[in-house]
Amino acid sequence: MTAQPGTSDLTAAGPSLWAISDLHISYPENRQIVADLAAPSPDDWLIVAGDVAETVASVEWALGTLRQRFAQVIWSPGNHELWTTPHDPVRLRGVARYTHLVEMCRSLGVHTPEDPFLVWPGAGGPATVAPLFTLYDYSFLPPGTSDKTEGLAYAYRTGIVCTDETMLHPDPFPSREQWCWQRLAYTEQRLTEVDPRWPTILANHYPLVRDPMNVLRYPEFAMWCGTDRTADWHVRFRAAAMVYGHLHIPRTTHYDGVRFEEVSVGYPREWRHRSVPPGQLRRILPAPVDPS
Repeated sequence: MTAQPGTSDLTAAGPSLWAISDLHISYPENRQIVADLAAPSPDDWLIVAGDVAETVASVEWALGTLRQRFAQVIWSPGNHELWTTPHDPVRLRGVARYTHLVEMCRSLGVHTPEDPFLVWPGAGGPATVAPLFTLYDYSFLPPGTSDKTEGLAYAYRTGIVCTDETMLHPDPFPSREQWCWQRLAYTEQRLTEVDPRWPTILANHYPLVRDPMNVLRYPEFAMWCGTDRTADWHVRFRAAAMVYGHLHIPRTTHYDGVRFEEVSVGYPREWRHRSVPPGQLRRILPAPVDPS
C-alpha cells in the first residue's frame, strides 16, 4: 500500500471524470461550496459519493445544481441521506426512503446504483462507472471484540456511537446488516454482468476494504464503515480506481495495485484546519500523474 496527498489536478486537457463526497450542505459554508462548484470542462462527469445532506429537499437542491453544471452526475447514497430526521417533512424510512431518493435523482437526470452503469468514453477510458450502495454489517469490529453485540457494547462504553443507530432505519428489513446483505447480493450480481473488456470505476460511500480505517482516531467507528464481504471486489471487478468518502480523511491510497480515492469535503470544523481549500474536485480519469 502507498499513500500520497490527493489533488484536484485541474490541468488535464479535455473532459475528465471527477469525484467529491460528504458535502454536508446543512452547514452554510458547505452549501456555499456547492453553489460555487463548477465543471472545469462542459463535458466533465462528476461522481458524488454520498452524504450530500439529511433532508430530501437539500439533496435535491445540491444534486440538481451540480447536474446543471456537469454533463453527467453519478450518485451513491451515504448514510446521512438515509436518515429519517425530525426536521425533514419526508418521513419515509429505510428502503422506501432510498427508493424515493432514487426516483428524485432520476427526475433530475442523475444516475444512481439502480440505473444502467455508464461507460466513461474519454481519456483513460473506456471504463464502466459503477455507483454502489452496500451499507455495512458490523464486521469491521473493534480490537478485542468478536461479534456485533460485543462491538456495540464497546462503542457505547467509549461513547463513540454512529447516529445511524437512531436515525438510519432498515425497514422492512429487521436489521441494517440484513439490508446490507441484500444489497451485496444484488450489487455483486450486477458487477458480474459488466463487460469484462473494460476496467471499472467503483464508487461507494464506504471503502470496500478495511485498511483505510487503520488511521481512525476511534477504531470502534469502523463498525459503521463497510463490510469484509467486499474485500476483494476491487480486484475481482477490475477496478482502475475505487472512490469513497465517509471517513472525512481525503487522501489517495493503493491496495493490491488499485488506486483508492477518499474524496470527502467533511465538516467545516475539519476542513478549516487543512492547508488545501475545501471542495476540491478529485480527478479520477484520466488518472492523475504521480508527481513523484
